[in-house]
Amino acid sequence: MVTESVVGYLEAVDALAPGLVEGFYLEGSAALGDFQPHSSDIDFVAVTADRPDTTALGTLAEVHAKLRNRRRPFLDGVYVTWEDLPRGGADDRRRPRSHGGRFTPDGSPPNPVTWHTLARYGVPLRGPQPADLEIWTDPELLTRWTTGNLDHYWRRRLDRSTRLASRAGVVSLSDFETSWTVPGVTRLHYTLATGNIASKQGACHYALGTFAARWHRIAKEALRLRTGAGGRSLYPTHLSRRRDVRDYAAMVIESAQALVNR
Repeated sequence: MVTESVVGYLEAVDALAPGLVEGFYLEGSAALGDFQPHSSDIDFVAVTADRPDTTALGTLAEVHAKLRNRRRPFLDGVYVTWEDLPRGGADDRRRPRSHGGRFTPDGSPPNPVTWHTLARYGVPLRGPQPADLEIWTDPELLTRWTTGNLDHYWRRRLDRSTRLASRAGVVSLSDFETSWTVPGVTRLHYTLATGNIASKQGACHYALGTFAARWHRIAKEALRLRTGAGGRSLYPTHLSRRRDVRDYAAMVIESAQALVNR
C-alpha cells in the first residue's frame, strides 16, 4: 500500500514537473516499521533542488489535490531543499507541506522529531541513503521540543477533556483517544529517556517494560487498537477506560518532567 501510493505520487509529479522532486524519503510509521493500513498516513520528506517557485507550488498543489480524491492513506509531509538538510532545525522558515491530503505552500517547518527520524531511520525511495547525507540533528533541541510538546499539547488536551459533558470529553471516550493518547505521551517519554525515536506500537511495548503493572492494561488496550487486532476491549466500560487513559497520561507527563529535571 505504501509503495503503491508513493509510486502514484511520483508518477504524477514527474509527469507535470519532471525533475522537480529529486529526493523522497519515508519517515514516521512507514520508516519505523509500524505502518497500519487502517489508521496510518504516509509521512515523507521530499527534496527539491531549489525552493519551489509559484509554478512549482501550483504543480504540487495540483498533484496533492488529485491524490486527495483517493482513499487513505494520505501522504503527509514537507518539502525541503538539499541545502536545508544540514541546517535543519536551525532554519525555522515555513515550508510547503501536505497534511491530511491538503497542500499548503507555507506550512510549518519540520520539527526535530522529523529530522531525527529522517537521519536515523529514513527510507529513501528516491535519492541517496540518509547515511550518505549530512542531515541536521540536535539532541538538546529535541529534548526542548519534546518537553514543550508535552506541556503545550498533551497537558492542554487533558485539560480540555476534563469535563465529560463537552466535545473533548465525549471524544475522550472513543477508541481513537486511547490509541492516540497512550502511545502519544509514551513515545515522548521514550525520547527523553533514551534520546531515540519510537513508533506508536514501539511506545506501547516500552510502556509495558517501563511502567508499573498498574498501567499494563491500558498499554495493552492501546496496542490492541493500534494494531487493529480486534477482539473485545480489555475494559468493561468506556468510562473506566477513559479514567485509565487520563490517569496514565498524567503519570507519564509527570515522569517525563522528572527525567528532564534530574
